[in-house]
Amino acid sequence: MISPFRRRAALASQRARRRSIVMAAGRRHHPTGARARRLHPRLWALLRGVLVALVAIVGMLIGVQLGGTTTQDIGPFRAQLSLAPSWHGDTSVEIPPLGSLELNSHDGPVHLRIRLESLDEARTRAFAAKSGNLEQISHDAVDQLDLGVRRLAMQTAGCGILGGMILVLLVFRARRETAIAGLVVVGVLASTGATTLLTFRPAAIQEPTYRGLLVNAPAIIGDAQRIADHYEEYRAQLQKLVLNVSKLYGTISSLPVYEPNTSATKVLHISDMHLNPAAWGVVRSVADQFDIDIIVDTGDINDWGSEPEASYVNVISDLKVPYIYIRGNHDSAVTAAAVGRQPNAIVLDDNIVTVKGLTFAGIGDPRFTPDKSTDPTNDEQRKEVVQSGDVLAAKIRSSSKPVDVGLVHDPVAAQELAGLCPLVLAGHKHQRSVSRLDANQPAAAPVPRPDTSPSASPSASPEPSASPAPKPTERTLLMVEGSTGGAGLRGLESSKPLPLALSILYFDQQRHLSAYDDIEVGGTGLTEVSLQRHIVPADTKSQPTPDASLSPSSASPSPSGS
Repeated sequence: MISPFRRRAALASQRARRRSIVMAAGRRHHPTGARARRLHPRLWALLRGVLVALVAIVGMLIGVQLGGTTTQDIGPFRAQLSLAPSWHGDTSVEIPPLGSLELNSHDGPVHLRIRLESLDEARTRAFAAKSGNLEQISHDAVDQLDLGVRRLAMQTAGCGILGGMILVLLVFRARRETAIAGLVVVGVLASTGATTLLTFRPAAIQEPTYRGLLVNAPAIIGDAQRIADHYEEYRAQLQKLVLNVSKLYGTISSLPVYEPNTSATKVLHISDMHLNPAAWGVVRSVADQFDIDIIVDTGDINDWGSEPEASYVNVISDLKVPYIYIRGNHDSAVTAAAVGRQPNAIVLDDNIVTVKGLTFAGIGDPRFTPDKSTDPTNDEQRKEVVQSGDVLAAKIRSSSKPVDVGLVHDPVAAQELAGLCPLVLAGHKHQRSVSRLDANQPAAAPVPRPDTSPSASPSASPEPSASPAPKPTERTLLMVEGSTGGAGLRGLESSKPLPLALSILYFDQQRHLSAYDDIEVGGTGLTEVSLQRHIVPADTKSQPTPDASLSPSSASPSPSGS
């Protein structure tokens, strides 16, 4: 009798023999099976290698994205340099808020971006001190740029290699694959560098493509060589300009003609900045030194009203005082919106606001003509401007609160406000002037502001009468500001650049204009600084006649603005 254990052992042996027979039959009918199994390890090794390379490249791109940026001092500028993967290569030089230059410098799969971020005041003064050796300064700037690009290339390569190796190590957790990843990234970076060097075109800097506001550069600045000559002169005199601006603050103690009391409200009137970055420094210095309460801007803060110019107005938030603004004919809705986003700014467009006890009514210029000068003989344009004055006049008449200051950009609109408010501020002409507005009569041609004494006498005495004389009324005073930005780049086109003009207005407790200071800072290439103080005489004439105290015997007509 066979025991159960032996029976189970015999059955297991039979099953094993049957399996071996079946497998042998399979090898006879499928002779490539063993060969296929021998190829599987090689295929998997190849696929694993490709996967390692892909992960290494992804890690390299992440490393380049995180570490492919550096900063470098280039002349007086603080520049940001960065490298990024690209199908077309090339180089871009960004100059906020003007736009950028695109250079077809190379065809490698990497794009170089240079962004001029800020102008360092200390380095600017140091460069101005070396103005006698401008050629050496230019060479130094080129060397600094070359140093920055080399350091950026090394930093980017290091970050790329590190990124590729770290990502492979995290994914595969194997030293061998990590080392392979390093070799792959080195090969990719080496081929990228070789392609960039072989396709590099130094002459590309002579044929840039303009983007943003710089597209309009030829229309703005005219002959490039002539403008460059002006800028060389400006740079040579920059240190003297800064020193002379500081002298402005000492003049206040030597002017005993008018001493405003502590209760006076001081308003700084600026206009027509035209995108001049140098103007902000003067505005900020005057606002701080004279303890200004309110800044009023009567328009043309930009040149073309484009989106790239919007960042120019960000300085407004640094002024720390209320900033009242109306739109000029060079300012677009984009410009007004950018100003309105500043926390201390108030944009007026047919509305009224009271700030620190003074009530202002303002309206923007109805035109938007950034690409051409306005034509004072164009009846259609003049009609638009006059209608805007009518609209603001209706707003003032309907106000339950008297308006102290009216704001328009073009003085043509001011005539409609005659008799409705004691003072109207305007700009647009790029030349200072002051005049009295007679109600229901055409506005007198503005004349240059006087340097004469503050006293004034009526041109005629009323006829004797038994009845009391009618109470004289004071005519509206129109004050047109010059260009606080020196007309921007346009100021360089003339042989004598326009000065930077701004005024300080002193209002007493009764909200009357008591005095004003005219300040001028020499324009490009000039270093003169002047401050003239004027007392505002009361206009007590009962009939609308020109104010002799504000009209010198001879005056040249003011040019039309742009």
